[in-house]
Amino acid sequence: MKNKSILAFLLLALSFTACKDDKLAPVAPNAVKPTAVTEALPHDTDDPSIWIHPTDATKSIIVGTDKDTDGGLYAFDLNGKILKKSIPLKRPNNVDIAYGLVIDGKKVDIAVTTERESNKIRIFSLPDLEPIDNGGISVFEGEELRDPMGVALYTRPTDGKIFAIVGRKSGPSGSYLWQYELSGSGKFATGNVVRKFGAYSGKKEIEAIAVDNELGAVYYCDEQFGIRKYKADPVLNDNKELALFGQKDFKADHEGIAIYKKTDSTGYILVSNQQANTFMVYPREGVNGNPNSYKLLAEVPTSTIECDGADVTSINLGEPYKNGLFVAMSNGMTFHYYAWDLIQKRIDESKK
Repeated sequence: MKNKSILAFLLLALSFTACKDDKLAPVAPNAVKPTAVTEALPHDTDDPSIWIHPTDATKSIIVGTDKDTDGGLYAFDLNGKILKKSIPLKRPNNVDIAYGLVIDGKKVDIAVTTERESNKIRIFSLPDLEPIDNGGISVFEGEELRDPMGVALYTRPTDGKIFAIVGRKSGPSGSYLWQYELSGSGKFATGNVVRKFGAYSGKKEIEAIAVDNELGAVYYCDEQFGIRKYKADPVLNDNKELALFGQKDFKADHEGIAIYKKTDSTGYILVSNQQANTFMVYPREGVNGNPNSYKLLAEVPTSTIECDGADVTSINLGEPYKNGLFVAMSNGMTFHYYAWDLIQKRIDESKK
C-alpha cells in the first residue's frame, strides 16, 4: 500500500512538471552549437552584457547576473572562465554596460543591474566590478508596483550623457518604464528620473530592454504580445510608440533582445523566442527604407534552453570571434558563447 502511494505521488509530480513545461520545445537537432559555455553559477543565470576592453579587445569580458537573494554580478573571460564576482546582491535581474560615466572628474566604464528585492539599480565600475553607487539608487519611488527587472543604458551621442531605462515586474501602461539620468556626485554615481513612458498590454511583464545608441531607439519586449519601439532620448519629449512588431512570430514569451551592428545603421535585432529555444531575427534598419517597419528575416535555433537574456557585438575579439560574439543565457546556470559567423550562416541560409 505504501509503495502504491509513493508511485501515485511520483505520477502526480510528473504530471505537474509536464503541465508546467508544456510550452517548452526541446533543443532542435539542427541547433547552432555554442563555441564555448561558461562555468556554471551558483543559482540562476539571467542576463549577460559584453564589455569591450579599450586597448585589447581579446581581453574583453562578459558580465552576467546570478539571480537570487544572495546573487551577484559575475565577470567571465572569452573562454567562459569566471574572473570575479561582485559584492552580494539581492536578486539582480538584468544588466547593461556603458562607457565613460564622469565620476569625480574621471571617466569610468560601468555595469548597471537591477536589484529586485531592494527596489534599486546598482552601479559597478568596470572591469573590476566595484560598487560606485553608495548603496544603490532607488527606482519607481512612490509607486505601488516597483520590483525592477529590465535595464538598458542609452548614451547620447551629442554630449555623452548616460541614461538608464528601467522596467519592472508590473506597472501601468503609458508609464511602465522610467528613465534616469546618471551622473557623478563626488565619488559616487547618482540618478534622477527624467522620463516615464511605455505602453503595456497587461498580458505578462516587460523585462527585456535594449537601446540602439546610433539610431536613438529603445526596444522592449511586452511578453506574449510584441516588441515595442520608442525614441531613446528623453530630451525629445516624444513618448509616441514608433513600432510594434513580432506579434505573431513567437511561441509564447518574447524575451532577451540583442542588436548586431554591421554598420552605424544596418544589422540585426535578435529576440529570444524563449519556449521554442530559438532567436527571431529582424532587420535593424527596417524594411524597404522604413526604419519603423519590421519583418521576420530568420529563426535561428540555438542550444540555449529557455533563454532570458542575450547580447552581441560585431567587434573583432580575436579568434574565434573575429566577426563578433553572440552570448545568451541558458538554463543550467550558464551562458553560451557563439562565434557570430555561426549565427550569420543561419541567417544567410534562411534568405535562400
